[in-house]
Amino acid sequence: MPAFRIAPAVTDAFPDTLIALVTATGLRAREPWPHTATALEDLEQQLADGTWQPADDSDPRIEAWHTAYRSFGTNPRRIRPSVDALGRRLAKKGTLPRINPAVDSYNAVSVRRGLPAGAFDLAHVTGDVDIRYADGTESFTPLGEPDTVEQPKPGEIIYADADTVLTRHWNHRDAHRTRVTEDSTHVAFALETLHATRDGALLAAAVEDLQGLLAPHTTQTAVHYLSPAGPEATI
Repeated sequence: MPAFRIAPAVTDAFPDTLIALVTATGLRAREPWPHTATALEDLEQQLADGTWQPADDSDPRIEAWHTAYRSFGTNPRRIRPSVDALGRRLAKKGTLPRINPAVDSYNAVSVRRGLPAGAFDLAHVTGDVDIRYADGTESFTPLGEPDTVEQPKPGEIIYADADTVLTRHWNHRDAHRTRVTEDSTHVAFALETLHATRDGALLAAAVEDLQGLLAPHTTQTAVHYLSPAGPEATI
């Protein structure tokens, strides 16, 4: 089983980081997920009614990620953190994308709680996964662009396994190789905050939300946390 690790240099720079890894084993993504469908529809209806809005640039949860992006040389208004981009899309179009039930589930949780979320098909992860600063020699193939190869800039924070980069700009975009599809059966979902002291309870609520959506459609879920005090977990 792979280990996920946060590099010491990253925890030194972001000492209040907390990442929840929710693993799902025996995922069944080809059956109906009515609770996920309802979660998406409820968010869209609340937005239409004016009773709720996704977190925007003025929200401290989004501001924290913008500050982090700038610290490693990424312009967050051009290359946005995933939760920022998702919330902006929802606010503009009034709807969230429908990809597949597993992806739709973490998107719903992410935008509802204002926290970045992503996922990796563990069947396509090679070796362990490190959250670290790029050295500029790595390669990355963006989700949906299997013929494209990019090189992260030195100093950019990435998720990387033994072969390639799995996520650029910390949580901006996932890789094509480890994308979650309807055929994925063993998946690791990542939920993140840079301010555990302030938002640790919010992260726990997001984990509970996600497990609730996953539970009817998987054999087992488990949760592991990464932090400066516990920077490694085998999942």
